[in-house]
Amino acid sequence: MNTTKKLTFSHIFQKCSNLKALNPGKQAHAQMIVSGFVPTIYVANCLLQFYCKCSNMGYALKVFDRMPQRDVISWNTMIFGYTGIGNIGFAQSFFDSMPERDVVSWNSLLSCYLHNGIILKLIEIFVKMRLLKIPLDYATFALVLKACSGIENFGLGIQVHCLAIQMGIDNDMVTGSALVDMYAKCKRLDNAFQVFHEMPERNLVCWSAVIAGYVQNDQFIEGLKLFKDMLKAGLGVSQSTYASVFRSCAGLSAFRLGTQLHGHALKADFGFDSIVGTATLDMYAKCNSISDAQKVFHTLPNPTRQSYNAIIVGYVRQEKGLKALEIFQSLQKSYLGFDEISLSGALTACAVIKSHLDGIQLHGLAIKCGFGLNICVANTILDMYGKCGSLMEACLIFDEMERRDAVSWNAIIAAHEQNEEVEKTLSLFVSMLRSAMEPDDFTFGSVIKACAGQQALNCGMEIHGRIIKSRMGSDWFVGSALVDMYCKCGMLVEAEKIHDRIEEQTTVSWNSIISGYSSQKQGENAQRYFSQMLEMGVIPDNFTYATVLDICANLATVELGKQIHAQILKLKLHSDVYIASTLVDMYSKCGNMRDSQLMFKKAPKRDYVTWSAMICAYAYHGLGGDAIKLFEEMQLFNVKPNHTIFISVLRACAHMGYVDRGLQYFREMKSHYRLDPQMEHYSCIVDLLGRSGKVNEALKLVESMPFEADDVIWRTLLTNCRIPGNEEVAEKAANSLWELDPQDSSAYVLLSNAYANAGLWGEVAKIRSIMKNHKLKKEPGCSWIEIRDEVHAFVVGDKAHPRSEEIYEQTHLLVDEMKWAGDVPDFDFMLDE
Repeated sequence: MNTTKKLTFSHIFQKCSNLKALNPGKQAHAQMIVSGFVPTIYVANCLLQFYCKCSNMGYALKVFDRMPQRDVISWNTMIFGYTGIGNIGFAQSFFDSMPERDVVSWNSLLSCYLHNGIILKLIEIFVKMRLLKIPLDYATFALVLKACSGIENFGLGIQVHCLAIQMGIDNDMVTGSALVDMYAKCKRLDNAFQVFHEMPERNLVCWSAVIAGYVQNDQFIEGLKLFKDMLKAGLGVSQSTYASVFRSCAGLSAFRLGTQLHGHALKADFGFDSIVGTATLDMYAKCNSISDAQKVFHTLPNPTRQSYNAIIVGYVRQEKGLKALEIFQSLQKSYLGFDEISLSGALTACAVIKSHLDGIQLHGLAIKCGFGLNICVANTILDMYGKCGSLMEACLIFDEMERRDAVSWNAIIAAHEQNEEVEKTLSLFVSMLRSAMEPDDFTFGSVIKACAGQQALNCGMEIHGRIIKSRMGSDWFVGSALVDMYCKCGMLVEAEKIHDRIEEQTTVSWNSIISGYSSQKQGENAQRYFSQMLEMGVIPDNFTYATVLDICANLATVELGKQIHAQILKLKLHSDVYIASTLVDMYSKCGNMRDSQLMFKKAPKRDYVTWSAMICAYAYHGLGGDAIKLFEEMQLFNVKPNHTIFISVLRACAHMGYVDRGLQYFREMKSHYRLDPQMEHYSCIVDLLGRSGKVNEALKLVESMPFEADDVIWRTLLTNCRIPGNEEVAEKAANSLWELDPQDSSAYVLLSNAYANAGLWGEVAKIRSIMKNHKLKKEPGCSWIEIRDEVHAFVVGDKAHPRSEEIYEQTHLLVDEMKWAGDVPDFDFMLDE
């Protein structure tokens, strides 16, 4: 009877231990006490193990204290239990109190320090084991090798490997797997594969270790090849292996392969597994298929915190900040609770949607829940404030940080760069160097971008020198930033050299050189680089196409623009708001208003850029009434106008002669929309008043501006002095232009025209004489036309074209027809070329 009870209780305790079923186990314990059964040391150890497995160390300690006899298993179980709850002090105390120890005792202590990340103490204990000549087993080596992996200590790992060979247990599958993992974590893939290849027998753990090693080192294709070999060997697939191959698909953006592997996982009955499910949804999110990621998330019967974190980060990557915050709130309300990764994801979502208020609330939540000092969370709070334009708060967070890593410095430097605080950006960069913190590619990217924004060439060149010393000159991210900086500083030859030296020419690096040439009005060279990009097999993105369309607009190369439009339709990029806006602009600048209007009407989404492009198109083509009508319609859709839209609207009012309405819009800019008028807006109002004959009012406006007038405003005023009686204003405008640039030929031409209109021929003669003495000529006009994909450009008196004689012959015929129609030019009013 006693034997039966003994077996029964031990069996129950073991089963409850495996299931971590605390209440049934406690009931069995109570039954054992009530029945008067006196447990043997074996049964007592089973009970002890049950409480330790359930992390109920209070009951475990009571059982241990009341045991009449204890063996080494009893002591080992208590060390194991305290290890599980992270209580190093109690685990060490029990170890020190043991009357005798075996290798399991030592391994339990090693495990305790490993799980708590105290690696140096673990190594110290391992050395002590060697000095005391404690016999080592495969578990000892697995623990020590894992410690080497954690601190990526390759040298120590080799010594442990040599010891394993010496003891003849290097061929053991547990030790072999640990060696593969150690070499992979130390970024020695060749050694990892050699150990794996030399193993006499390989199980699923070994295969998982080598596949994970390649994937962790971003060797995604090699990892997938090994996965294929593993399947050929007839082995099944574990959770960790699926996690690794899904990570490979995510890294390669291999959506189709990812879906196939998802099917494979479903077939292998892993469809409802939380680890595999989390890896799958993370893969879909990183392959830009957030809808599939969402479906996987909702099919998980018991999503873990990691599952929530993956979907939150996925939404953030797709810039769906509101959805990410919604999922975070669901996690917060669940029994799972959030961690630093969840909170960081939610804070990044606030940065994406620039929701300062939500960010402040999450900052308060982080402090309340004890995450305020977590460096990962603190860095994200810092980044959030920077992206929301709250630079003062970002600086306070940075100043209060007890510990700063490279991410902290990068975040504060980027915050100042994003808020156009260039001097402070560079000052912080110097402080980072003085703190002995090495800048990385992100740091250099931010400071180079700051130099580009201010066209600070000398400073940019100094930082370029530092980049070369850091051996990051050929990095695609840093290289792209340098290309952009040199382009904006007008150093196109230098930009071209850097572009050619970049080792991995990504879409971003090609975009830098294409947009660089475009910004410097060298559209032909930009188009040449776009052609090279396609020849190299690099796939353009939204920004590339938008830039090339802008070039087509400026060069009026409508045929190329149509070809780009066809590619955009083929790649289904036409729903992008920026591309839709650029198509509207391109067609209008190429004179095709019909297609421009069609693009505007078909745009799936319209932001202020799309509305601005269409309003500008109407104004550009002299359709002022349509521009104003569209502006009024835009306000009905609650789209807030910006500075650019007001330029187009004011220009339209000037073309239409709507003086009162134009002045009203000008006043409403500041009073209603809180937009301070800029130089271009004043220029439009000067043009508006000048066209309506109110030249003196226009002059008063120029003189009352909060900033000094530029050449465009004075030239606009001078152009509108054609009506006789405005000679004094014309002279003042011309003199102001000459103060800005004494060689400005347009001032002489326009003043001469004003004198001619007033009949002051003596003054006209003086102007001609001055121009002749100073060898000044009117800047010749240039026009071009595209025929069969070839652009033909012309300037005044041009005879370089191979068919110039034929062209002039036709021009003369046109002039003769004009004369027949009575349109005879009056050459007396024209200044000599």
